[in-house]
Amino acid sequence: MSEDAFAELTSDGVLRAGINMANPLLVTGKTADGDPAGVAPDMARAIAEALGAEVAYVQYAAPGEVADAADQNLWDIGLIAAEPARAESIAFTAAYVEIEATYLVPGGSPLQSIDDVDRDGVRIAVSERSAYDLYLSRSLTHAQLARVKGVDAAFQLFTGENCDALAGLRPALLPLAEKLQGSRLLDGYFTTVQQAVGTPRANQAGAAFLRQFVELAKASGLVRSLIERHGVTGRLSVAPAA
Repeated sequence: MSEDAFAELTSDGVLRAGINMANPLLVTGKTADGDPAGVAPDMARAIAEALGAEVAYVQYAAPGEVADAADQNLWDIGLIAAEPARAESIAFTAAYVEIEATYLVPGGSPLQSIDDVDRDGVRIAVSERSAYDLYLSRSLTHAQLARVKGVDAAFQLFTGENCDALAGLRPALLPLAEKLQGSRLLDGYFTTVQQAVGTPRANQAGAAFLRQFVELAKASGLVRSLIERHGVTGRLSVAPAA
């Protein structure tokens, strides 16, 4: 670790970690002190330990809010999905975990495959500014997105306004499918959400340190152990080496 990386990523010996509280796979609860608990907070703590620093969590209600704060000096690292739009202001590592994103469709839906969804007249409910919303915004050519804030609100939009599909992370859609009789998840995925660690783009030495840390964390088994510790085996996957 270089002195430059330490200087860029800490303030008074503290690493401020921006945490997206809306992802139940990466943040599975809170500690007695009110700090977030889960894979993402533990990754941030491990980074702080590698730096020889303390960790302080900056909690956000949605990933877009973490990204918005990148140029406001409110956090030193942010643990959210890497996306081209976000990469304009954030230097990301390679992913440390990845999550499949697919569609939930209602009973009797004629949509049978992922490719069937991008058709004229198809309306897809989605949590706005999620990584999969950003992906679909770039990739869809015919279907329309109906955006609302949060997964629960997107599910209500899907059911209340008779949308043709609900886009989301497969593990989050599974319990929603159980609530809606006859509904089903489409096989396969339209993208895998790449959960990574980012820092403001000005932090070049810090970004290099984080990239190296993430690769070592995957290779050493640290990421896999965190997945097991927090009970999300089978729902999160360790991302491949960069």
